[in-house]
Amino acid sequence: MQNIRNVAIIAHVDHGKTTLVDRMLHQAKLFRDNQETGELILDNNDLERERGITILSKNVSVRYKGYKINIIDTPGHSDFGGEVERVLNMADGVLLVVDAFEGPMPQTRFVLQKAIELGLKPIVVVNKVDKPNCDPELTQEAVFDLMFNLGANNDQLEFPTAYGSAKQGWMGEDWQTPTEDISYLMDLIIEHIPAPKTDEGTTQMMISSLDYSSYLGRIAVGRLHRGTLQAGQAITLAKRDGSHVKTKIKELYVFEGLGKERIKTPVEAGEICAVLMDLDKNVAFEIGDTICDIDNPEALPPIKVDEPTMSMLFTINNSPFFGKEGKYVTSRHLRDRLFAELEKNLAMRIEETGSPDSLLVYGRGIMHLSVLIETMRREGYELQVGQPKVIIREIDGQKCEPIEQLTVLVPEEFSSKVIDVVTRRKGEVGTIDTKGDRVQLDFTIPSRGIIGLRNTLLTATNGEAIIAHRFLEFQPWKGDMDDHKYGALIAKETGEATAYSISKLQDRGPFFIEPGDHVYAGEVIGESLRPGNDIVINVVTAKNLTNMRTKSADEKSTCSPAIKMSLEEAMEYIREDEYLEITPQHLRIRKIILDEIERKRARIAAGDASVS
Repeated sequence: MQNIRNVAIIAHVDHGKTTLVDRMLHQAKLFRDNQETGELILDNNDLERERGITILSKNVSVRYKGYKINIIDTPGHSDFGGEVERVLNMADGVLLVVDAFEGPMPQTRFVLQKAIELGLKPIVVVNKVDKPNCDPELTQEAVFDLMFNLGANNDQLEFPTAYGSAKQGWMGEDWQTPTEDISYLMDLIIEHIPAPKTDEGTTQMMISSLDYSSYLGRIAVGRLHRGTLQAGQAITLAKRDGSHVKTKIKELYVFEGLGKERIKTPVEAGEICAVLMDLDKNVAFEIGDTICDIDNPEALPPIKVDEPTMSMLFTINNSPFFGKEGKYVTSRHLRDRLFAELEKNLAMRIEETGSPDSLLVYGRGIMHLSVLIETMRREGYELQVGQPKVIIREIDGQKCEPIEQLTVLVPEEFSSKVIDVVTRRKGEVGTIDTKGDRVQLDFTIPSRGIIGLRNTLLTATNGEAIIAHRFLEFQPWKGDMDDHKYGALIAKETGEATAYSISKLQDRGPFFIEPGDHVYAGEVIGESLRPGNDIVINVVTAKNLTNMRTKSADEKSTCSPAIKMSLEEAMEYIREDEYLEITPQHLRIRKIILDEIERKRARIAAGDASVS
């Protein structure tokens, strides 16, 4: 068992950890020399490849110089922080990957703090040393300072450092002297990451992660703390609530290379394995449950899973264009898909509403929910979602809301603009640090202030802002925010939008549609320049054909380019009285009540004095 090393890779978004794992797989000769593997082997989900982010933690293992190295690749985005904390429980050490130019970022701090509290031994990898204007030695010092500030012990502070470029496929002791491969880093892992600590006693395995197979169902993944496990063995499942369920192991897997290998021989303490249990369909295991000895069950202290901070209403698509593109359009389809997602999406919760067609879905943030929606969209689902809302709690009789730590890195000339934008959203300035020609601004801000903030900041800083945020805690409600959102341009009739109509209405505001797009009555097709005032317009009117030739009749119709929003931008944009309609090919914003007269009645009934 001394020949096993369990190591987790942690880093901020886009600092290169998934690319580094690719190199480790190649270094261990996991592929033939002539085998086509592509890049970012671990990001096997299309969304992960497109966005260049890791969403789900993965387990792989490599064999190197007689050692088995279990590598756990973890997400770096704050919405997936819950994944990181759990998988650290399976590791004995961490590879901290830091961009040589950007240095340690907020998310790095958050995850590193967890690793230090768990007593894990770090190895620092200063990556991307080929970037222009980077200072790898200064970055290494910044990591030391960060670890010191986070309370690392002397052993953790004496960390080894590897410099290099995962993209170019080398790691070495000196950043100015490229090596042939990354064997230097692999040797550091064997030398500095301790062998798994094991305790004497009966079987104990904490369930730290879940795998899901449509054939086998839920599979428990974790590290065996003590004892042994074997296929067919009778065990006790100790639940987080204190109850015990007696069952047996149906199948047992260990991680080999990129996949799981089914084994008949016993798994010893210190190994990471996947367990398929013979459970009654009414019994489900959760993260934090312990697999124990059948006769002397002793549960491990359960680990905490991140609580959701945001909710969205998911409902069936009932727009006039319903069913034209999707394969799955009924409430049964939507319900089944969302409850299936619960099997593996641990930070998600679902709540019933008064309607069988709608469900309230709780998640960790816009990114977390948008990944689910985009995945469903690609699978052929049609659905509608409501405005994202933060979760409000009552703590000690006080109304409380989630607060986030926000960090913005911008050129100095934009710092005052950033402070202005964030403070308008109830953000409070924390620290201001100068890093070369850039300023790092730290804020605390309500989660609802984060909604739509990224686009506003990027616009205010000419696209220069680097923005990161993470959940901090629940604090008393900060009061109402100024919402300067403009009104909506709403389609009056259903049909095909014409260039003639759009060009004549350009002065009303920017459009989300182009000539030739099909629209329906009640669809939001643009943004009114009047704050808070919705304007209903007809964009399907065609130019009248006459025999009269006049200068004005022959004027060409000119239309400004339409604003095209991404899924996340559209989710952040919609108002309380609107839905976002999502189909495999289209994103449309629409009023919940499509009929103009019915909308007016609803506003009068709600006591809106502005309705004439």
